[in-house]
Amino acid sequence: MLLPTIFFLLTLATLAALIWSGIALARGGEDPLASRLEELQALAPASTTRRALRRRGGVLNGVLNAIAFVPGGEDWVRETEQELAYAGMRQRWAAGAYALFQLLFLFTLLGVMAWFQRNNDALTMMVGMAAAGILGWLLPKQVLHFGVRRYRRKLQDALPDTVDLLGVVLGTGLALDQGMLRVSEEMEFIYPELAAEFATVVMQVKAGQERAKAFKQLIRRTGIEDIKALSAMIVQSERFGTSLSRDLGIYAADLRSNRRRRAETAVAKAGIKMLFPIVLFILPALFVVTLVPGILSVLQGLSGGIGAGR
Repeated sequence: MLLPTIFFLLTLATLAALIWSGIALARGGEDPLASRLEELQALAPASTTRRALRRRGGVLNGVLNAIAFVPGGEDWVRETEQELAYAGMRQRWAAGAYALFQLLFLFTLLGVMAWFQRNNDALTMMVGMAAAGILGWLLPKQVLHFGVRRYRRKLQDALPDTVDLLGVVLGTGLALDQGMLRVSEEMEFIYPELAAEFATVVMQVKAGQERAKAFKQLIRRTGIEDIKALSAMIVQSERFGTSLSRDLGIYAADLRSNRRRRAETAVAKAGIKMLFPIVLFILPALFVVTLVPGILSVLQGLSGGIGAGR
């Protein structure tokens, strides 16, 4: 009786830690200035050597310290920080919270699988533990990849309206930095992701960084071809002194056309995607509802006819 109680308490504590780390990973910073400074610091090359990780304090960074001592752990931390930056989570605690969440999720699945396999033979237990380990390691990665795709899709959907507004603002006579800052303020509550990226570029330029380098970092953070074309257009316009507002209006119209084509493509694919749920779930239930009563009636008639013949 003591062993199930201990296992239940450990499972409850692990679930509580999972919920806490998930909340810490999902929430944003309460101080806007501190959050912006953390984002700017995250733009620098991530230093994930063991010596640099030792300088970090806190529980979450202690998890990163422990992972860095494992062979291949430094590369994993570096890739995780880069992936989280692609997903829009550039706070210092993001990598530690994600690592803690992934480890707790992995150990929880292993513990639950060990509990269910406790009465089976060794081979079955090994197979079950291997399956739980693979699932616990890969599922958080897939969730993070989904977050990256979701963040990039939000940026791409926000780009046409934002570029059009930027062209209108520049047409009124504002400079590029002032125009981008004004657009980020106007779009803060409609498209907060792209507004934050524009504000980050403006802050980097105001801090003394070259505009071309700031836009290169924007391209590296987002990885979107439309933003790459927009950055090249802005840099070339600044270099050659051409009018930017008219070009931005034309480019915004092209972006709207591309967004409309993506929507039409998604609608065209919806029918094919619905085919598999229909075949797997709807058609079997429909066959059961329509055919089973008739089959039962035939079987009852046959059994009644056989009984009458006897």
